Amino acid sequence: MARFKITIQYDGTKFFGWQFQPAKRTIQDELEKVISMFSDGEKIKVFGAGRTDTGVHALSQVAHFDLNTDLDTCNLIKALNAHLSEDIFVESLDVVPADFHARYSAQIRYYRYQCYTGNNVLFRNQSWITGQLDQSILQSAAETVVGEHDFLSFCKFRIDMKSTVCKIYESVWKKQDKMLIYYVSGNRFLHHMVRYLTGTMVEISRGKFTIESFLNLLNNPEKNVQIFKAPPQGLILEKVDYA
Repeated sequence: MARFKITIQYDGTKFFGWQFQPAKRTIQDELEKVISMFSDGEKIKVFGAGRTDTGVHALSQVAHFDLNTDLDTCNLIKALNAHLSEDIFVESLDVVPADFHARYSAQIRYYRYQCYTGNNVLFRNQSWITGQLDQSILQSAAETVVGEHDFLSFCKFRIDMKSTVCKIYESVWKKQDKMLIYYVSGNRFLHHMVRYLTGTMVEISRGKFTIESFLNLLNNPEKNVQIFKAPPQGLILEKVDYA
């Protein structure tokens, strides 16, 4: 039995997120069904580095699974891509040590959130059509996030969460033509965290929220705060780094 690490791309538009849900199309479920085709009927469990939400995309999501197969990695990756839908593509596949875990071995996760400031229907599934935003205001807010903070105010609260502290390494807004992109990387991210951060920063830029209130939520964390959440389609998991 070998442990395999795969790096995959997916367009999350037509999926109900990563995690398996009964009677709903998810990334995890589709991968498990296809990989199980090569296991002599045994159900294969796939573990992802992050549980992306409904409508969220990935350029380099990482997952692992255990499989007993005679196929070499080159032929296995070809076989998987031949059976997966056009919304998912396996970029790479490698044999890894048995103690590797896609989620728990990860060191840094990189996300970006795309805001389109013009009008273009071609970007509606890969960005939030926001209209004009003030990049300097967005950047001022983003800079305050760098470092170790308790992000309880900026997540979907769950009673089973053991910690809401995350360490953010990069938090910056960059402009590419009419696309304003928020780049953020950290050791971990909470449920909806990037979307809450992005949505709140956008509302600061629009003058509907203040940076002082933003800092207050960051420095005085509280659960179930009624703040702003960006829509899912602009969020992309860019890559995951391992030691």
